Amino acid sequence: MDNLDLEDPSDLNVVFNSARDGNLRRLKGYIGDCEQDEIPMLVSARNNGATPLLMACRNGHFDVAEYLIEHCHADIEQRGSVVFDGETIEGAPPLWCAAAAGHFRLVMLLLNHGARVNSTTRSNSTPLRAACYDGHYSIVHTLIEHGADFEIANRHGHTCLMIACYKGHKAIANFLVSLGADVNRRSVKGNTALHDCAESGSLDILILLLSHNAKMDVDSYGMTPLLTASVTGHAHVVQYLIEQENLVSQKEKVDALELLGATYVDKKRDMVGALNYWKSAMNERYNGRNELPKPFQKSTVEAYDHVKEIREPHQLDDLLSDPDEMRMQALVIRERILGPAHPDTSYYVRFRGAFYADTGQFGRCVSLWGYALDMQQRMLEPLNPMTQSSFFSFTELFSYMMGEEGRIPARGRRVPPVSFNDLITVFDKAVKEVEMGNALVEKLPAAERDLTYLHRVIVICLHLACLLTRLLPTLSEAESFHLHKSTYRLVHLGVRGRRGRSVLHLVCSRDSALVGRYPACQFPSPALADLLLTVGADVNAKDEDGNTPLHASGSFHDFSQHLPRILLAHGAHLDYVNNYGNTLEDLLAKRGQPLNRIVNPMQYTRLTCLAARVIQKHKLQYVGIVPKSLESFVQNH
Repeated sequence: MDNLDLEDPSDLNVVFNSARDGNLRRLKGYIGDCEQDEIPMLVSARNNGATPLLMACRNGHFDVAEYLIEHCHADIEQRGSVVFDGETIEGAPPLWCAAAAGHFRLVMLLLNHGARVNSTTRSNSTPLRAACYDGHYSIVHTLIEHGADFEIANRHGHTCLMIACYKGHKAIANFLVSLGADVNRRSVKGNTALHDCAESGSLDILILLLSHNAKMDVDSYGMTPLLTASVTGHAHVVQYLIEQENLVSQKEKVDALELLGATYVDKKRDMVGALNYWKSAMNERYNGRNELPKPFQKSTVEAYDHVKEIREPHQLDDLLSDPDEMRMQALVIRERILGPAHPDTSYYVRFRGAFYADTGQFGRCVSLWGYALDMQQRMLEPLNPMTQSSFFSFTELFSYMMGEEGRIPARGRRVPPVSFNDLITVFDKAVKEVEMGNALVEKLPAAERDLTYLHRVIVICLHLACLLTRLLPTLSEAESFHLHKSTYRLVHLGVRGRRGRSVLHLVCSRDSALVGRYPACQFPSPALADLLLTVGADVNAKDEDGNTPLHASGSFHDFSQHLPRILLAHGAHLDYVNNYGNTLEDLLAKRGQPLNRIVNPMQYTRLTCLAARVIQKHKLQYVGIVPKSLESFVQNH
């Protein structure tokens, strides 16, 4: 409830619940008992970001919306948050909600009361685009009659025609084209409506667009609509496009057929179908008119088992007897055609790695995932969600292997121990990602910095380090040195996560734990805290709330008594206060946990600390009296 602070907020629930459920009688009864000056506040209040009018429009309650507009004079342009298909739409006006949900009478009600037909959400989506998304033809027609601009694109550059093509709404697409919608308009990433047809498999609309001079352009990944259809597995679209006279080149036909075969291997799991498309590609390469041999493969990839791509037609028949070879061929073909920058290239490498993990071939999984991760770090911007996902997958894999080591699960292969080399290699890459991500964030103005992705990568990195501490007792001197060196590098980046928390804060805090299926390592982690402190982590660092790692270690009920002792042994100040004046002892006392049951306070109390506490207790002036270097020391007590 963002805009209203009444003595009894529960009264607002009557309004919100009535609007949500369409209970006009209850709403009238409540509004009728309110003072006149309270009504504008009631109808402009929010519940979870939505106003009563938004709720009524979202849920199709015409009578309630009419009452709110005509009797309560609700603002028909007031935006709010609504949920569609599990996604929260921010800044949605009532007309957008009604159009998106397909409530024609409500659309007309709002338009008749002067609603702006081109009002947009925060992502710049118009009511017309919302209606196009779910195929509400009558609403589309009506909005355009009332002046809706069908060329307004959302923040991604997607137009109404593009979304109609992607969702396969032929009648709407035909209507928009008949009005002169630009069939060659490009989005931010360079795709056109033809790409959207190819991706969704909407052949009828694709034919319509081609008849209106749509061009076979490439997007920012170099993908034509033909390749888009191949990578999504829409064989009927591929077949239509390659059969058209003078539409695509010989090379484009060959690439499309080969990529379609790779898609049939990985996405459809149809080996016979894949082989047939690869044979068709070979026939096109050696068609008796213009020969187009495969490019020579200069090197092989270890993760692909050093497979060399088949270059001759007679070699194809042997593939069916070796499904694993066929899977590697699909990866090699996809990388050659799409290139390493395309998201699908690394996605299917990871997909194949997961397949091997599920069959107990963990070494092959690690090799493929490592190759995909290298590809992502080389081609994608730091902190990209796909790269984060790869790191998280590694964390789950290693956690599972540590938890199940030596067991023989249902798949029938004994789970091997985690290799230190595998784990430290991924950890080093995670530290690199933190370093690059932190540099990227620091380039932004302070007001524009969003630490969500950086924080997550830091936490993943720390979980990998936590897993490594479990191997410490078994490491050689060289391996132990490598781990300490890599951890030193992470600590001395000085990186901070959300709320200004250092890596040591995060290791000492329970809410840093990743939500994973195989939690082999729990936070707080005394072992990892000790490792971080050994390589120089600041034991008395403060976050935005003034908490030290010692405060973090005592911020939950069933905390490890071992952790505070480690921190104190490394020089933590027992009597440092946070921004709320609390020491560790204060935090524990609030839960009835005496500090002296954990440690002897006198053992960790210095004379300098006692002096600082006396100065603070009696509010004595010390700035400019004590040495400058001691001012922060006194302030912390």
